[in-house]
Amino acid sequence: MRDLSLLPKAHLHVHLESTIRPDTLRDLGESNGVDVPAEQPVFDGFRAFGDYNGLLRSCLQRPEDFERVAREFCEDQVAEGVRYAEVTFTAASHGERLGEPDMPLASVLKGLSAGAAEHGLHWRVILDHSRRRSVERARLTLDLARRYAGDGVFAIGLAGEEKYPLAPFAGICDEAGEAGLRLIHHAGEDAGPDSIREALDVGRAERIGHGIRILEDVALVAEVRERGIALEVCPSSNVTLGLVPSFEEHPLPRLVDAGLVVTLSTDVPSITGTTLADEFLRTREAFAYDDLALAGLARASVDASFAPAELKRSIHAEIDTWLA
Repeated sequence: MRDLSLLPKAHLHVHLESTIRPDTLRDLGESNGVDVPAEQPVFDGFRAFGDYNGLLRSCLQRPEDFERVAREFCEDQVAEGVRYAEVTFTAASHGERLGEPDMPLASVLKGLSAGAAEHGLHWRVILDHSRRRSVERARLTLDLARRYAGDGVFAIGLAGEEKYPLAPFAGICDEAGEAGLRLIHHAGEDAGPDSIREALDVGRAERIGHGIRILEDVALVAEVRERGIALEVCPSSNVTLGLVPSFEEHPLPRLVDAGLVVTLSTDVPSITGTTLADEFLRTREAFAYDDLALAGLARASVDASFAPAELKRSIHAEIDTWLA
């Protein structure tokens, strides 16, 4: 069997704040007066995860903090075979928290540019917004995306607990689409297929983050399959957050068998303790996927990405070489 860390990949669903290395997190906590627990808690629901994620984000306070995690993200992605990443960042929330609306995003973009130059990663940025936060903050996210669209930001999306509807943000989504920004929302993770329908019909989603509960609606499966809308599937995250009992019980193979476009991502790798290469390895072990099937998942991620066509062709060629 081939080394999965060498399989060329695109990484489509990963939150920058949840990629911080353990040593870096301790350093940032000490520097910024944040008490970081020695051990990660066991999550008993989505809200517990959100609270812990808030603690992680509070460790990021200075420009150099944001730059550091962005640079290290590039190095870590390349080490696991990622050629292109669409990394998600909650810029407006950090800017509001720190009283500096542009600093967090500008610093992250600076760090990504430096890390990419050093390690060779291609990247673009998605700005997300929690559904349970205000429409006013969502507008700040849209404004940031517009201002930094020439510097690597290309999309916005709604994330967070899906019991909060997407409908209040319909106007924001419409404006984003009219401005040429892509729309990529979380849906069908901790809520049912209705949340996916809302993301498509109201949110104008071009990809779905997670989407694992789509199988509960046969008609929706048929529509998403026909439209070729990709799902960003993150099995280890779903298990860690208690949304799926175990990796072996994850619906990933059933999603593939249903003819849906399935891509593989990590979502929150520092919290799950996995890399993208680990995610592919676990998929191999849990579902007896051979190298050809795993390469198919890698190709799906490349095709579902918003990378330039030339870069897509290059990564496909590398995958062919890996299989040869």
